[in-house]
Amino acid sequence: MHSHHGLTPRLKPLSARRSTTLSVLDIGTSKVVCLIAELQPAEALSTLRGRTHLARIIGIGHQRSLGLKGGAIVDLEAAEGAIRQAVHAAERMAKVEVQSVIVNMSGGRLASQHFEARVNVRTGTVTGSDVERVLETASAHGVSPGRAVLHALPTGYALDGQGAVIDPSGMIGDALGVDLHVVTSEAAAARNLMLAVEHCHLGVEAVIATPYAAGLSALVDDEAEMGVAVVDMGGGTTSVGVFSGGHLVHVDAIAVGGHHVTMDIARGLSTRVAAAERLKTLYGSAIATASDERDMIAVHGVGEDEGDAPTHVPRSQLVRIIRPRVEEVIELVRDRLRNAGFAAQAGRRVVLTGGASQLVGLPEVTRRVMQGQVRIGRPLGIRGLPEAAKGPAFSASVGLLVYPQVAHAEHFEPRGQGAFAGTGTDGYFSRVGRWIRESF
Repeated sequence: MHSHHGLTPRLKPLSARRSTTLSVLDIGTSKVVCLIAELQPAEALSTLRGRTHLARIIGIGHQRSLGLKGGAIVDLEAAEGAIRQAVHAAERMAKVEVQSVIVNMSGGRLASQHFEARVNVRTGTVTGSDVERVLETASAHGVSPGRAVLHALPTGYALDGQGAVIDPSGMIGDALGVDLHVVTSEAAAARNLMLAVEHCHLGVEAVIATPYAAGLSALVDDEAEMGVAVVDMGGGTTSVGVFSGGHLVHVDAIAVGGHHVTMDIARGLSTRVAAAERLKTLYGSAIATASDERDMIAVHGVGEDEGDAPTHVPRSQLVRIIRPRVEEVIELVRDRLRNAGFAAQAGRRVVLTGGASQLVGLPEVTRRVMQGQVRIGRPLGIRGLPEAAKGPAFSASVGLLVYPQVAHAEHFEPRGQGAFAGTGTDGYFSRVGRWIRESF
């Protein structure tokens, strides 16, 4: 089906009339998820108007992640092993063989750049080639060396200075402008991610920024329209996607996540990491309650056997360890959005998602720090998910299944113009995450 040379083919727009089987791979710091789904053409749902297909999960495999730190691969072989196991489990369940996958990128210092361009309309009426030309012009801006383009999203067109044009084709005017939102990551991190997948004899269809995927799955259209910040809290990274006017307008990521909270607990209570994780899950909270002083929890020391008598500490001690770390992460997110000038677009709405968003008290802390409406986001509009996968930990995974339904909105230049390669080599990497949009 696909060649295994690691050159990403252009993701073809889904046929509006045909069903298709799709495989995705969510490679995170703490877990790897493989989903195989049947996408059937669907009547539009009122809350999820952007979706053209309904996805039904036919295979799922998930595995503890190995070889990743802060969303990036640090041990290729270990990562490959985890990917293989997740894929095999999904294949067994679906009884199909996976050829190629859509993957996501959480590490590699995700970042956004905005470019604008203007061209003269050749005939007085905007044609597809005028649109293509203005997109080319916007893309000609250089992306910093060593960075790879994951997404190039037109966020709006302007005709003779009149902005907010959604589709200029066929309209009359002299000057056509576009705003292009370009999402990049470190080229090396993206290359290593693809390499791990390719070593498992799988083709990479596209590489998607995790916060984009999370938003595609957990947001309803009205939120994306009015303005919202999606905060995907994983084990090793917390990434943010700002949606406004129905478009992804900004991404950012910090290499701090749920695992750091666990490590703080392990250090603060001198217990093993696995025990700290369990304490966090069972008793952890980011806000204090009246009974915290009375509720005692059993803690086993690092060197002790399970047989040894545990030490008992009040739950308040656990909260005192968790709370500052969680506050720090949310404050960081708030400050980054403010400094980038995207706090306003987020419209005081925050959707928390990802595995680490399940911590008790997190919405309250976020409400206080970010001063807005906060909800927990779960994957929406998807069938066949087992109970265990319906929570926020699977938002990004499911979003990768939604992505092909919106991929046609992206712009990628024809092969050979290396402006977006970010690596200077027009070979292995210059086709990554790049495809030509043929029809408008």
